[in-house]
Amino acid sequence: MPPAPLRLSTQASRTPDSPISFFIQKAIETPGLISLAAGLVDEASLPAAAVGEAVAAIVADPVSGRAALQYGSTQGLPALREKLLKELCDADGVSPADLNLSPSNVVITTGSQQLLYLLGEVLFDEGDIVIAEAPSYFVYHGVLGSLGVKVLSVPMDDGGMDLDALEDLLNKLDKSGELRRVKLIYTVDYFQNPTGLTLAEDRRPRLVELAKRFSKYQRIIVLEDAAYRELRYTGPDLPSVKKFDERNQYVVYTSTFSKPLSPGLKTGYAILPSDLVGPVCHLKGNHDFGSTNFAQHVIDRLMTTGAYRKHVDYLQSMYRTKRDAMLRAIETEFADWPEVFWTIPDGGLYVWLTFPESIDAGPNGPLVQRALDAGVLYVPGEFGHVPNETGKVRKNEARLSFGVENESKIAEGIRRLRKACRGLEARPAKAKLAAV
Repeated sequence: MPPAPLRLSTQASRTPDSPISFFIQKAIETPGLISLAAGLVDEASLPAAAVGEAVAAIVADPVSGRAALQYGSTQGLPALREKLLKELCDADGVSPADLNLSPSNVVITTGSQQLLYLLGEVLFDEGDIVIAEAPSYFVYHGVLGSLGVKVLSVPMDDGGMDLDALEDLLNKLDKSGELRRVKLIYTVDYFQNPTGLTLAEDRRPRLVELAKRFSKYQRIIVLEDAAYRELRYTGPDLPSVKKFDERNQYVVYTSTFSKPLSPGLKTGYAILPSDLVGPVCHLKGNHDFGSTNFAQHVIDRLMTTGAYRKHVDYLQSMYRTKRDAMLRAIETEFADWPEVFWTIPDGGLYVWLTFPESIDAGPNGPLVQRALDAGVLYVPGEFGHVPNETGKVRKNEARLSFGVENESKIAEGIRRLRKACRGLEARPAKAKLAAV
């Protein structure tokens, strides 16, 4: 006799497999496939020697060794929290007091992904609204869907999120009575995943001002996801959005050590308004009683010795070279197709490729299979969009990552992608115009 049916929760039923899983599996099981899809770090760059030295130094001293091997606190290692706050404030040219901050506002998390989830549990009820960029980080869309949150989006341009469009949307929601359901505005403001675009400096204070002005019924939080800030290759380091939240009331700043150090250490952090620290820590305590204490001691040691900063400098040089290799290859291979455009990121791991609207680069479109047949993998840009009011999403975009493959494979991958496109062009190719 079969067992009684297993009744899953409503939340479980709203949580499908990530759309990227198919592409990760394809990359694993297909020999010779060049992956321009995975947002992974370059394995050869991982700082095994520096981490080994840090671990050896920690465990060589019985006191520090036992402290690292013991349980930590839910909020995280105090010494590391103090360093992280200093890093942010030094980068922004302010003191913690200028922003009404202290180490008590810093929470260490199990990667920045945990913070995204915890903050959702703290803030959202089913039917609440989050406003994101279009396109945006699609893994976070999955978190929001799991929590029953409605995602609305505003377009981007070369300066990141279009704040005029954001203001128009907020006014529209106010008139329709839906503004009271808006809880959060989400931005990946440095070298965005998936486009590589950065929020312009003059838009950063205005984003905070908009959140304040439209907080008529409840406070609207700006979630600043700065996961890629350290991976900067050209241009100045722009001030964070958090810098313009002078009373520490509206902006949550979150980042991670996965990209600038090691994803295996699985450590992220958030700098929170004071009245969010307690609720986040209470829920985090239910999750794990605190992120891995040993990894926090290792990172603290790497920051103390200067090894962390040295590794970031190395990554900036290494990824700059790989980014340039991808951009050169795109410029060469797509020179005969002027209707194709791409971003030129100042940092991060991604280039965003836009085809003519006649090209279906979506997960069920012809280009994905043609690219697989040619031996290259990309992420369909469709994943980064939420359906518009008619249920449609853009299907003519692709996210390309230069994180995993070496320079020669990046160039070969772009050549294969161009080969896969041949025959899909809507009209004969012409001489290439300047890329934008």
